[in-house]
Amino acid sequence: MHYVNNTELSSHEETRCQFNGGTGAIKLGIDVHQDFYVVVMQEGGTNPKPPQRFQKQAFLHWAAKLKSQGTEVHAVYEACGFGFSLQRQLSALGVHCHVICPQKLDEQNRRVKTDGLDAKALCLKLDRFVEGNRSALALVRVPSEEEEQKRAIHRQREQLVKARKQLEAHGRSLLVNHGLEPVQNWWKPRTFAVLPAPQWMKELLQNSQPILFALQEKIAALTLQLQNAAAPKQPRGLGKMTSVIIDREIGDWRRFNNRRQIASYTGLCPGEYSSGNTRLQNCVTKHGNPRLRAALVELAWRLIRFQPNYKPIIKWKEVLRRGALATGAARKKAIVAVARQLAVDLWRIKTGRVSAATLGLIN
Repeated sequence: MHYVNNTELSSHEETRCQFNGGTGAIKLGIDVHQDFYVVVMQEGGTNPKPPQRFQKQAFLHWAAKLKSQGTEVHAVYEACGFGFSLQRQLSALGVHCHVICPQKLDEQNRRVKTDGLDAKALCLKLDRFVEGNRSALALVRVPSEEEEQKRAIHRQREQLVKARKQLEAHGRSLLVNHGLEPVQNWWKPRTFAVLPAPQWMKELLQNSQPILFALQEKIAALTLQLQNAAAPKQPRGLGKMTSVIIDREIGDWRRFNNRRQIASYTGLCPGEYSSGNTRLQNCVTKHGNPRLRAALVELAWRLIRFQPNYKPIIKWKEVLRRGALATGAARKKAIVAVARQLAVDLWRIKTGRVSAATLGLIN
């Protein structure tokens, strides 16, 4: 794939020459990298131009010049680890920038992947979208900066908890590797004082103790911060921290127009493979928000105890009541069904359609 290097900003005259004779909207397919962008441009209904490689600031200046010509400019890139800063920067310039779900762009299955081909595929999809085919792009909702800042709190707590568990597991592994019993919370002062381990092993474990103490302190502080942000009145069993995590992962409950949209966003809907007279529904799609899905499933298990009169729990009572006596598949199916309905009911409550009491959720 041939690249046109554009590390420097082109002049106004060069830009005009590049588009002379064009009257349609400009579409930009962007393949995003850490230090540069690969961009394919299409003007109106013409064929896409060769891919161009830009440094970050040079691309923004170039996009601003395109917009300054008075032409409508659209852009698209895949959601990735670089966040939504590019979308916000382009939107500030007046560019209609869309972010889409990561997907396989090799539609012809040629088994050839380059940055230029990816950018071209994105550009062609964007062209169909701009021309009116709203199914051409799987759009991602771009959260506000405030929403991202709020999400960062519980996500950092999640990372710290994971780091603490890893260090705890390393300590237990050391004990097991030398023929000792694994001890839970071995790093806490009282447990460590009576730990049945030789001195050399204790000296090794002591190296991890300050880190674990610091992690535990930060986790407790973030937990308190999240709990303080919760609404004062919650249905019994919902939990302050769980409530905050669900609300912040959703962002704006009003963005969902119906129950199908919120259920789909959780990724708890069954997948389907149907053809002819065969209809097969299998495991859930898991294509939505994984943190939201985990919080809903955890909450569903908790509501079995605290909300026994909740309608979905009553519906699946026979399976859930059997507990470990039921098969693993049956328990999973039941709890996923409860979690899916719970997401819909929370949406109905948060948008003022019903009250919690109407749904059988007691305070």
